Amino acid sequence: MSSGVDGVPPGVDTSVPSPARVYDYWLGGGHNFASNRALGERILRIMPGVRDAARLNRSFLRRAALFMVERGVRQFLDIGSGIPTVGNLHEVVQAEAPGCRVVYVDRDAVAVAHRELLLAGNRDTAVVQADLRDLDAIFAGPAGGLLDLDRPVGLFMLLVLHFVPDGWDPAAIVAGYRDRLAPGSYLAVSHTSAEAKPAGMAEAVRAYNDSSAGNQAFPRTRDEVLAFFDGFDLVEPGLVGCPSWRPDDAGDFAANPEINEVPFAGVAVKP
Repeated sequence: MSSGVDGVPPGVDTSVPSPARVYDYWLGGGHNFASNRALGERILRIMPGVRDAARLNRSFLRRAALFMVERGVRQFLDIGSGIPTVGNLHEVVQAEAPGCRVVYVDRDAVAVAHRELLLAGNRDTAVVQADLRDLDAIFAGPAGGLLDLDRPVGLFMLLVLHFVPDGWDPAAIVAGYRDRLAPGSYLAVSHTSAEAKPAGMAEAVRAYNDSSAGNQAFPRTRDEVLAFFDGFDLVEPGLVGCPSWRPDDAGDFAANPEINEVPFAGVAVKP
C-alpha cells in the first residue's frame, strides 16, 4: 500500500508512527507513512489478528451510530476520530438521516488535514485539532457553533481512551464531557482489553509502546472500562466484546474467537 499523502502539515515528523496512521494502515487506508506501515507490519507479524480487531471496531461504530439515529439523535461528537477512511461517522448518520451534524476531534495534524479535505463543502460537519483533555477549546470552537448542547449528542470515544494514562484520570475526562451534554445523550466507547489473551497480544503492546514515541497504549480490565460510563446508563447488552454489541450477522465477528474479545465496546445514555 502506498501512502497517498500529499501536503503534509508543517512540523509533522513522518518518521514517528502515530495511532491514527497505524490504524489507517490496518484498515487498508492510504493516509499513512513508511513509519506507520513498518510498525503496522511488525505488529501484524506478532499478532496477525490485530487487523481484524481494527475492522471489528469500525463495524461497531456503524452499529452504534445507527442505534443512536434510530433513537432520535441528530448531532454527534467523535473524539480521537483518526484518519478518514471508509464508513466515517458523518457518512453513516447522514445517509440514514440527512442533516445530522458531526464534529470530529483529533490531535494528529495529518488526520485533521485530511478530514478538512474530506469535509469541504459539507456544512453539517466540522473538524477540530485538539487534545481530548482540552474541553474548553473543543466546545468553544466549531463544536460549540455546530452542536446544540441543549439537545442530545452522540459522543464517540472509540479506541482512544486506551492511549490515556491513569495519571490523566481518564474517567474524570469522560465525566467532563458527560457534564456538558444534555440528558438523552449517548456515549459509545471501545477500548483494548487487558483480559483478552490472544496469541502475541502482550508482545504487540510492548512493540507498539517501544516504537510509537509519546503514544503509549494502556489496555484495561472490564471494571476499569466500566468506570468510564459513570453517570450513564448502559444499554443492552452492556459492555461486551466488540462484535457482540448488537451484531447484524456472523460477518460482524472475526474467525478467531479470542480476537472478538480484544476490544471492549459499550453504549450508554445519560439519564
